[in-house]
Amino acid sequence: MNLLKFPTKDELHEAAAGIVTGLVQTKPNAVLGLATGSTPIGIYQEMIRAYDKGMVSYKQVTTFNLDEYVGLPPTDPQSYAYYMKEHLFGRIDVHPERTHIPNGIAEDPEAECARYDALLEASGQIDLQILGLGHNGHIGFNEPDASLAPGTHVVALSEQTREANARFFGSVAHVPTHAITMGVASILKAKTILLVVKGADKADIVHRALTGEITTECPASLLQTHPHLVVMVDAEAGRHFA
Repeated sequence: MNLLKFPTKDELHEAAAGIVTGLVQTKPNAVLGLATGSTPIGIYQEMIRAYDKGMVSYKQVTTFNLDEYVGLPPTDPQSYAYYMKEHLFGRIDVHPERTHIPNGIAEDPEAECARYDALLEASGQIDLQILGLGHNGHIGFNEPDASLAPGTHVVALSEQTREANARFFGSVAHVPTHAITMGVASILKAKTILLVVKGADKADIVHRALTGEITTECPASLLQTHPHLVVMVDAEAGRHFA
């Protein structure tokens, strides 16, 4: 594990984006695993800035998103498909057919999970997977449990997760109860994992996830088993690390 602590969020965003753009510069057809929520927005802004400066092209890149809410169409402003278009895809030269996000309104969610796994398998291997970290230790939408599904699956969101995401929906009542998410085994297949954690409210869970017992009750703790894990924290999130 390579743990990097940054004095400011801006410095973290710039460094994280540098890893992504550096990969794409050296491997133009890289496969990227992407995350949503508030964590990666600053990273995506730096990726766009590099593209606008002519430093990088994403034309040959393939992307896979971690998850999507069940029941939200891509046109819904709270869907992750909409989020990705607004915060990244609509502002760089990536080809839409190379961007993959689970279909939250699929008639058969289980079949959609199988379709997504097949796409992941056909891609070969994700070169770089970006992850955020939930307050309860979830990665993607893999919630703490006695066991974890290895592949893409439908998951019931915990109340803690729904409450954490309520700020995007106005109230917890409007947050979907289920999501489609890549499984932990799929995440761990990535060549490199970039875990980004920010804010004092994540300090305890990131320390527990990276130094505590490896258990499915803290899904992020399984990242300790990955051979190439890069962790980037800001000063607040990293306060328990020397």
